[in-house]
Amino acid sequence: MSSILQLASFCLFVTGYILQPIAVTPAYILAAQNGGPLYWSPSFWFLGLFQQLSGSPALAPLARRAWLGLAICVSLTATAYALAYLRTLRKIVEEPDIVPTSRRFHWLPRFGNPLETALTQFSIRTLLRSRQHRMILAFYWGIACALVILVAKSPELREQMGAGDDLWHQPSVPLLVASVLVLCAAIVGIRVVASMPLDLRANWIFQVTPVRGGAWSLAAVRKAFYVLGLAPVWLASGGLFLWLWPWRPAVGHLAVLALLGIALTELCLSGFHKIPFTCSYLPGKSRANMAFWGFIALLLLMVKGADIERRALGDPASFAGMAAVLGILAAGARWWTSASAKSPESELRFEEEPAPAIFALDLHRDGAPPA
Repeated sequence: MSSILQLASFCLFVTGYILQPIAVTPAYILAAQNGGPLYWSPSFWFLGLFQQLSGSPALAPLARRAWLGLAICVSLTATAYALAYLRTLRKIVEEPDIVPTSRRFHWLPRFGNPLETALTQFSIRTLLRSRQHRMILAFYWGIACALVILVAKSPELREQMGAGDDLWHQPSVPLLVASVLVLCAAIVGIRVVASMPLDLRANWIFQVTPVRGGAWSLAAVRKAFYVLGLAPVWLASGGLFLWLWPWRPAVGHLAVLALLGIALTELCLSGFHKIPFTCSYLPGKSRANMAFWGFIALLLLMVKGADIERRALGDPASFAGMAAVLGILAAGARWWTSASAKSPESELRFEEEPAPAIFALDLHRDGAPPA
């Protein structure tokens, strides 16, 4: 449950920050002291605590809730730590070296043929079990969420984008940009973490398996990328936009998201001749330090594209032309990736460094230097 709780807490904090008022006014402070949704906002609690520590009794009710919240958090943390410590200590002393098989619920659906199902289920379980991969993926999601907050909370950007007063219940540039940003972050993040191995000592399992490169393995890896990168964001966006907008613009934007996601996924798959989470990794290849600036440059391009899409959603002819262009782009990216998988260099790799042309046998007696 720890991984689910971590992701749920992260989403709760980010969503709570986005939904809070942009500016703190006397009316909001009064409402936070008298009840309502703002009464349960920790941001207003600690505003009152800050005022109390500064010597002002103006926001005493909010300060009391801040102290109460701190006391509850400290108590729960101490209790959880004590229970975890006692449980771990008892397991160390009493349990044998070989632990019995867990009987927990491990069912996952099938994702096509056996190879596609195996690779997709392996990728899902790797992300659920590996903290390192989840942390790296959360880094890319964090960049996208930070830019989403910037777009949604900044009055200047909203004015430049022509968002108007109603940001949520009509197709607006900030929401269009936010959905595309999160989609790009999810797909690029999966591409980066899939290049990093889970356990190199276990790679022999995949190397002795009769799986060859080319289009056969590309189809399986493509299915894993679609399930882990494209599908979650597209389904979440579908639920959100069908709830907020009329169904016609919502369905149109979902079609645009699907075509953009397919094109970006296929571009990320180009040159990816490996099973996810199994190939050795050379540090520095992800260029994570450039991710932020890449998203900033992408944001400027998305603002213009989202404005074009917003206008096209109200004009069927313009939307048909835009969808045709995106469809051609997605089909071209898929063709390019499939063509590269048929090349002689498309065999599966388990080592990032190429095999040397000459192997040194290093034959010499023990203790004597080589000749």
